[in-house]
Amino acid sequence: MHCPLCGDAAPRDYYRDRRRDYLQCNTCELVFVPLQYHLDASAEKAEYDLHENAVDDPGYRRFLARLADPLLQRLAVSSNGLDFGCGPGPALAAILSEAGHSMSLYDLYYYPDQSVFSEQYDFICATEVVEHLAVPGDELARLWQCLRPGGVLGVMTKLVRDVDAFAGWHYKNDPTHVAFFSVTTWQWWAARCDASLEFQGDDVILLEKRR
Repeated sequence: MHCPLCGDAAPRDYYRDRRRDYLQCNTCELVFVPLQYHLDASAEKAEYDLHENAVDDPGYRRFLARLADPLLQRLAVSSNGLDFGCGPGPALAAILSEAGHSMSLYDLYYYPDQSVFSEQYDFICATEVVEHLAVPGDELARLWQCLRPGGVLGVMTKLVRDVDAFAGWHYKNDPTHVAFFSVTTWQWWAARCDASLEFQGDDVILLEKRR
């Protein structure tokens, strides 16, 4: 059993509920679900198809503004970005397009165009995505390679605090959530990539690629 973020081969038991086990890496402190508990592709997509996140939904736009607002403050005019894991209704891409930026879309099930990974971007967004990744180390490395020096990777995901909080945490109950980051995990990843790191509120992470 290896950590899907850093590859450490000796994770420790972290928590267990009626459905799944959860392990924690001793190196990067990622909490993750072993592969045998992951949904297959059809079951995973069926869960995503239940989501109702319309592009023009005001409540959903307010939710996404927690990432969009601090990101927009950092972007030069007419920047180009990638909305990674945009889902069937790419509302964040719409918000950023309306602000004058050009957007590319990628989603494993809804916008599966692999050609986006051959481009370079001024910014990349991953909103409520990283917790779904079976191998987040590979995906984050791929996104980082697509980011220009000086570019920003903006992530939105809930953060692990401690075991006691985890036990009652609704976020772990989604069967498609398999990777849970903490402040320490993001600090480890930023140091590994020599990135500057900023936290906005409880669930927004901004990582800038040094020039």
